[in-house]
Amino acid sequence: QVKLVESGGDLVQPGGSLRLSCAARGTEFRIYTWGWYRQAPGKQRELVAQITPLETTDYADSVKGRFTISRDNAKNAIYLQMNSLKPEDTAVYYCNIVVGRSMFGWGQGTQVTVSS
Repeated sequence: QVKLVESGGDLVQPGGSLRLSCAARGTEFRIYTWGWYRQAPGKQRELVAQITPLETTDYADSVKGRFTISRDNAKNAIYLQMNSLKPEDTAVYYCNIVVGRSMFGWGQGTQVTVSS
């Protein structure tokens, strides 16, 4: 079965940076558009960044200019570089494919907390 493992979350001060990693095991990683999602307390899970097999990227307006998504097909991994973090970025962050997410389900996520 497919296993999605997110890591890299931490407690950081506003303006700080984090790099999140996602290891996607047990799937043909290269053929999918992958995304980073987040779910803040009391809110719906939202897509914040995505990257296609040809490395075209797109971002939610809330993170545009601050976050960068990348992928390493050789490692079956995607990354999210998060700069200029704000308290409203506080959430559990998840990786998954953008189309057909029910095929894989969700991993445990990684907690990002931005607070002074």
